[in-house]
Amino acid sequence: MIPVFLADDETLIRAALATMLDLETDLEVVGHVGSGAELIAAWRQRCESGDPAGVAVIDLQMPGLDGIATAGEIQRLTPGAGTVIVTSHGRPGYLKRALAGGVRGFLPKTTSAGTLAEVIRTVHGGGRYVDPELAAEAISAGDTVLTAREADVLEYAVDGASVDEIARRAHLSPGTTRNYLSAAMAKLGVSNRYEAALKAREKGWI
Repeated sequence: MIPVFLADDETLIRAALATMLDLETDLEVVGHVGSGAELIAAWRQRCESGDPAGVAVIDLQMPGLDGIATAGEIQRLTPGAGTVIVTSHGRPGYLKRALAGGVRGFLPKTTSAGTLAEVIRTVHGGGRYVDPELAAEAISAGDTVLTAREADVLEYAVDGASVDEIARRAHLSPGTTRNYLSAAMAKLGVSNRYEAALKAREKGWI
């Protein structure tokens, strides 16, 4: 049996995914949690008990630690660990950052449970899997000048949202949100957050 941990702040999605993966004869969901911090704690506890940790399937965007930072901490605890990122925001910058951090699977949330199960098996066996469309987008977009959080706030700015609304969506304070927006605007050479969001989208960075 391959032990599987799930981390996603959307409870219904997480519970449904756990149920579907448990139907696989060779997979066992040994824990599912709502944040990166909880996943790290559960992973550490399992490792300390001497049980094999298996594979962690992690949502990219969660309050607090995002999925890539969480995967990085898991890699620090158990180098070479199997980590898979699932996301509804498959930006090239995120993919490149994930792969650089040792993540071995990167998938959109539209992926079927059957495909995810196969990816878990691949990653557990030491292999890698990146969704082909996301990989192609990453290659064509080139390197981003934005940090992950700058890209986050710009994505939420595309529809003209206020700073307070962007902060709420990104789980940040308004002051921190303004700082990220200002930094992104400076890097992109534009005068407002809406122009910055449009320019970043044109380049494939959000």
